[in-house]
Amino acid sequence: MTMEGLDEFQGEIGAEGLADPRESGHARRRHPSVKEYVRIGVILVVLTTLEVWTSYSGLPHGLMITMLFGLAFVKFVLVVLWYMHLRFDDARYSRFFIMGAAGAGILFLVVLLLLKAFAR
Repeated sequence: MTMEGLDEFQGEIGAEGLADPRESGHARRRHPSVKEYVRIGVILVVLTTLEVWTSYSGLPHGLMITMLFGLAFVKFVLVVLWYMHLRFDDARYSRFFIMGAAGAGILFLVVLLLLKAFAR
């Protein structure tokens, strides 16, 4: 960082530092409370319970794999967006991450189809 950039940064935060993140001119989202983290934890427990029930339910193999894959993907996105704080960063980070995860999921399904994992 150059001295000009440092002076600009110092001017932006002031001599005492930021008292309020909104003072920087950058849009920020409110950080979640403990209650919200507990709520997401409960949702993850419910999704995990559904996964366990699905694996022991005796559903047809193809349907069971599809349901388990969908539930795992939803849990993955929730963990990434909430516990890795992507939901509170710039929206571009979330979009890039979700696009990559969706691409990996599609690739995974294509490989499963090529290996005839659903043909039982």
